[in-house]
Amino acid sequence: MKEEEVKSILFKKLNFTQDAIYKLDIFSREVIEYNKKFNLIGKSTIESIWDRHILDSAQIVKYIDFKRGHSLADLGSGAGFPGIVLGIFNRNNDFHVKLYEKSRVKTKFLSFLSEKLNIKVQIYENDCRSHTIESNYVVSRAFKKLEEQIRISREIVKTSHKLIVLKGKSAEEEINKLNKNFKYVYTLEKSITSPDSKIIIVDIVK
Repeated sequence: MKEEEVKSILFKKLNFTQDAIYKLDIFSREVIEYNKKFNLIGKSTIESIWDRHILDSAQIVKYIDFKRGHSLADLGSGAGFPGIVLGIFNRNNDFHVKLYEKSRVKTKFLSFLSEKLNIKVQIYENDCRSHTIESNYVVSRAFKKLEEQIRISREIVKTSHKLIVLKGKSAEEEINKLNKNFKYVYTLEKSITSPDSKIIIVDIVK
């Protein structure tokens, strides 16, 4: 999928503003430049950064209500996918985007991005399990195996929340491996970037 096609989807189908798309332009260039020194994303995916990383992250705005005074926590933010993309999209000052990343190199990059792009995100260093998290949404991408993600989300997030996980080809296999006593309600949504990828949304009630 070409860059211009992705931008059209962002604007027409996902309600990103032109200003947000301009910031995504800057974001993509900074990731590519930073990636020359530090391994933020796979080098083989640089040429397809707009669909493999940006659009893949952006599509989950459909499952988040940004209008309410809620918050989301991105576990294992890495280079900012999906957290920075969601922070760029967010236009509600009462909705808080929190990024959790244990790598010092990556948290520095995330801080640099938040200042350069002038977006409101809160960045937390160290393992997410060392923090107390109270969020209405927990999102992750390329973080842990699904069962481990659910366990971590269940244990460290102190409030009821929706866990939104972006998964590739392993999505259905990982769901099938869940414990038979798994008690949470979940839905499986199709990804718009790949027919093999899925978005898993789990309702975790406390």
